[in-house]
Amino acid sequence: MFTITPAAPTDVTETAEVLAGAFQGGSVISSLIRAGADSHRRTASLFRALMRSGPLQTGRIDLARSENRREILGAAVWERPGKRASIIDQLTELPTFIRALGWDGLARAARLQSLLASYRPVEPHWYLAQIGVRAQSRESGVGTELLRSRLEMIDATHAPVYLESSNERNRELYKRHGFVAIANIESIPLMSPAGMWRPAV
Repeated sequence: MFTITPAAPTDVTETAEVLAGAFQGGSVISSLIRAGADSHRRTASLFRALMRSGPLQTGRIDLARSENRREILGAAVWERPGKRASIIDQLTELPTFIRALGWDGLARAARLQSLLASYRPVEPHWYLAQIGVRAQSRESGVGTELLRSRLEMIDATHAPVYLESSNERNRELYKRHGFVAIANIESIPLMSPAGMWRPAV
């Protein structure tokens, strides 16, 4: 059993570890990290910087916790409509971004961010930036409940939602929750993520 709770600043480190494990290999995020023995550490550092530079202050981070509320089983990171990370917040985390990606990786990440942004609808919307579950908790409904609980809150405000997915299996989950593919995002080596849209209800 598990419960869905909002993240606190003290949860960022463990949440980053969970997401780093979930995004190892075959994801857009993992494509930015140089392969090597320290790739998990670098990926976790990247997620820490991403959360601290925006969603922790201006978005929402939902956590699925074990019944005793100690272990984080999964996490979903959301941006609210019209709320983006400030330049100051991004600059504050710049050293962590550099340690995670290196200078070359930082340049690739900037190009990737620009590419993904070019596919996003102009209509104000919630954005699911990341969702991931610990390996031992997959197939237990954690990801589904993380998605369902936030979508229920979003539906109360009649707002649309957008996400990107490079995993065909995950796309089927999103489709069951009302998302439709609206774009094939090209120019990313070895993968072709889909931009997916869920209209306001």
